[in-house]
Amino acid sequence: MNLSKFSDYALRLLLLSAARPGQLVTIREAAEIYGISQAHLKKVVTLLTRKGYLTASRGHGGGFTLGRPASEIGLGAVLRDTESGFDLVQCYGDPTACIITPVCRLPRVFDQALAAFFDVLDRYTLQDFMRADGGFPMLAISRPPGARTAHDRDRQGRAEARTDQTAPPRRSR
Repeated sequence: MNLSKFSDYALRLLLLSAARPGQLVTIREAAEIYGISQAHLKKVVTLLTRKGYLTASRGHGGGFTLGRPASEIGLGAVLRDTESGFDLVQCYGDPTACIITPVCRLPRVFDQALAAFFDVLDRYTLQDFMRADGGFPMLAISRPPGARTAHDRDRQGRAEARTDQTAPPRRSR
């Protein structure tokens, strides 16, 4: 089972906000820190704001901050709100997908496993990942000069692909 990039980014934004209580964080700043495109982060901030995890303000001097205390933001709740579904096997979404569905006991086992997964996540809040002084340990680590993120590499690849394309020859009149 893999969590989506959307959930990953949501947790990163929440941790960044928790590490800066009372301070506005901009999407641009978060994108630079994590090496993620601003467009992706805007979508995540929109959902987190709608769900009440963040409070956001637009325009010059705008940004986002936690919408409630870090101790009240549970990891399980965030993942339930950011993941599109937890259908671990095909028959969850379509009972006609498998011929043995009517007699199969696997879905009950997977239900128990998923419940155990969330039971663990529900024990933790954002506050559990903050240092005693309120900061987040990883934010003290900076990327070495010249280090590139996956976002940087993707952007460079797209730019190179555009320059590799040759323009069609012009027709003379």
